[in-house]
Amino acid sequence: MNLRLLAKKSLQSRRSTAILTIFSIAVSVLLLLGVEKIRVNAQSSFANTISGTDLIVGARSGSIQLLLYSVFRMGNATNNISWKSYQDIAQQKGIKWTIPISLGDSHRGFRVMGTSRDYFSVYQYGEKRTLKFSSGSQFEGVFDAVIGAEVANTLNYAIGDEVIISHGTGSTSFAQHKDKPFVISGILKHTGTPVDRTIHVSLAGIEAMHVNWQGAVKKRKVSKALTESNLQPESITAFLVGLDSKIVSFKMQRYINEYSPEPLLAIFPGIALHELWSLMSVAEKALLIISLFVVLASLTGMLAVSLAGLNERRREIAILRSVGASHWHIMGLLITETVLLTLAGILFGLTLLYSGIWLAQPIIEKNYGLFIPITAPNIRELGMVSMLLATSFIVGLVPAYRAYKNSLADGMSIRS
Repeated sequence: MNLRLLAKKSLQSRRSTAILTIFSIAVSVLLLLGVEKIRVNAQSSFANTISGTDLIVGARSGSIQLLLYSVFRMGNATNNISWKSYQDIAQQKGIKWTIPISLGDSHRGFRVMGTSRDYFSVYQYGEKRTLKFSSGSQFEGVFDAVIGAEVANTLNYAIGDEVIISHGTGSTSFAQHKDKPFVISGILKHTGTPVDRTIHVSLAGIEAMHVNWQGAVKKRKVSKALTESNLQPESITAFLVGLDSKIVSFKMQRYINEYSPEPLLAIFPGIALHELWSLMSVAEKALLIISLFVVLASLTGMLAVSLAGLNERRREIAILRSVGASHWHIMGLLITETVLLTLAGILFGLTLLYSGIWLAQPIIEKNYGLFIPITAPNIRELGMVSMLLATSFIVGLVPAYRAYKNSLADGMSIRS
């Protein structure tokens, strides 16, 4: 007796109930695997924000706080680093390169970062990928600016457009440097990192903005020419360090952390990223638990529907018994139905998942900087699906056993 064929025929006779059950399982699979894919890709994107940098140095505070404002452009530094201290550390033996960072200004909600030209050739993200220009080139003049891909797309900027920098980091500011507009000289290609949401200017440009400003109040315009030679910064927010060898990493970190002229903190980006991600693990686990409860609710609903329909199916089971189906065949039929419903729900859920990823991919990437690739389910996801199928088999045993008991009772009862 072909149980799979019988199960299909039986489910077709109860089409409405079967479709609703399949849909509920599909939604649970969509949520379960969707959360998992977002978690995996968010963690990967998180870890790929910065690479090739051995140390991040800032004023002494917390390692996560330093990582947030120097790499993710979130929050503010507790203090600045003097230019003299920066130059002193940059000249130490074992240091290959340094990239100074100056923060504190913004443009229409996007952070402005003062840095050096080396930033565009040295800074790396992902698997040691360097920054590339989609158009234009790096800044050459004092009032040149290089913008990230998201800034260009959101504000519809192009090469040659002017950018008015504002004091502070909010989306609205009443203290603007309208007298010193920057001109866009380059637009970077999309990276999926905070670089996309950053406006890059030279350190001299940051200083030039504040030449005739004091306390966010415009003063009398100075006549001195604004050139890089006379616009050396007094302080910076932080700086990135690349070393000649990984062997000297701990030695250099200890030297900076014990630097006597001023209190500084040097952190390893990889360790700080791991610490930051571990703080977010609570929300990650909460989402996973919610997804598991949705799956459990779907299976429980399928069990309730199966049990509720047993009395209505007594006639169907009696007919099967009359044509030679054994009690074990009846049990196998109900288990097969449950597994087939679950399998159909999984396949439909995967279809919904990948269709949703395909549709939402550009929106998520544009708004959140998170790229979710369309890839085959990984081992963990296949394990989740397998567990769901195994659980459906166990759930199917309950109505199967009830049907088995009912068929025995019906077979022993005397019909008039």
